[in-house]
Amino acid sequence: MSETIITLKDVSKLYSQESDAGVNGINLTIDKGSFVAIVGESGSGKSTLLKLIYGSLAPSSGDLIFKGEHIPGPHEKLIPGHDAMKMLSQDFDLNLYAKVYENIESMLSNENVREKKQRSSEMMELLGIQSLADKRIVELSGGEQQRVALARAVITEPDVLLLDEPFSQLDALLKIQLRADLKRLNTELGITVIMVSHDPVDGLTLADKMFILKGGLLIESGQPAAIYENPAHTYTARLLGNAFVLPAGEAKVMGIRSKGENVMIYPEWVELKSSWSSRRYEIEEIFFRGFYEDLLLVHKGIRIHAMNTKPGAYRKGQGVQVSIKRYLEFD
Repeated sequence: MSETIITLKDVSKLYSQESDAGVNGINLTIDKGSFVAIVGESGSGKSTLLKLIYGSLAPSSGDLIFKGEHIPGPHEKLIPGHDAMKMLSQDFDLNLYAKVYENIESMLSNENVREKKQRSSEMMELLGIQSLADKRIVELSGGEQQRVALARAVITEPDVLLLDEPFSQLDALLKIQLRADLKRLNTELGITVIMVSHDPVDGLTLADKMFILKGGLLIESGQPAAIYENPAHTYTARLLGNAFVLPAGEAKVMGIRSKGENVMIYPEWVELKSSWSSRRYEIEEIFFRGFYEDLLLVHKGIRIHAMNTKPGAYRKGQGVQVSIKRYLEFD
């Protein structure tokens, strides 16, 4: 049975009466040892929510609870931030002219120097940065610095690790490596990870649970696969899977009779084949994506997207038969 480690009860943070920034009426629970992703567009309140959980920002109303106890805000502590949590920010907060091992060891006390060096070595090995131990931080790449900052954050074995846009400055290859590192820390060390990201792929690939924010409101939460397959809002579908949304009238032209006002379709739900329900579309544009192509199709002025898993099979201007495998209706 899952154990709840963090609870938010009707938490709001309003910066001013005129501003929509912040969060409003947030209720959620986070289980111990889980990997949680808070996802939304820029300005949705993601970073505000993360700072509230950490205790570096005070709520305007509501309460935040960690292991059954109130999380103190910055006005209640000399040094803001919960002692059982570590926040990894985008600036890394490293000593640039100290060596890698010195940055990591500095987080531990000098009571047992031998144990201190051993734990530092183990952490560097876990994150694959042992070969960098004697290098100064200024000599490292951004990705290497981030892994040092990560080792520094978790060497004290915090209960919770908070990550604010951890992949924003990394290229594709480094993203893959860091995702693997974070998942390993989560599973092997049992650390609860709470990650904020504007890129839904981060949440879909890593999280046990996702929280979707829009305009400071928590509009939906759950397991990534469940949210993706059956989103409660068209906003979520657009955010997570490049879905397209059509008014019922346009959907009818496609052969879809909807009881709702709008129809949502993911590109992978569009089949390029002839059937009794198919319609003929013209390929307006082809976007190469590696192992697949994103096709922009048009029929009687209505544009839709389709995923083609056989790149090169079609050409721009070609006519294709299209049928819809699945769609969701929204009011």
